[in-house]
Amino acid sequence: MWKHWLTVVLGAIFEVSWVVGFKHASTLLEWGATAVAVYLSFYFLIRASRHIPAGTAYAVFVGLGTLGTTTLGMVAFGEPVSWAKIGLILLLLIGIGGLQTITEKGAD
Repeated sequence: MWKHWLTVVLGAIFEVSWVVGFKHASTLLEWGATAVAVYLSFYFLIRASRHIPAGTAYAVFVGLGTLGTTTLGMVAFGEPVSWAKIGLILLLLIGIGGLQTITEKGAD
């Protein structure tokens, strides 16, 4: 089951990549890389949802993408940091962990 969760994580990493690409891409190569990231993010999500309930896989995928995008924005792009934002990120992490914990084991 862990390899399917790893696939969700890979999809979320590519999701963060394309979100950043949409904001910062300015050359044809950067837009091409952004398009590849869009494809790979959904490819990994679809692959994982064959083994993990689709709703749970999608919720974790979006949660990790939100976590990664928000964190990267604060750390790399100088977006404002606040205790409220950090608290909500921690709450999001708790929700993601909870979904992973209660998801039934597949027949893998």
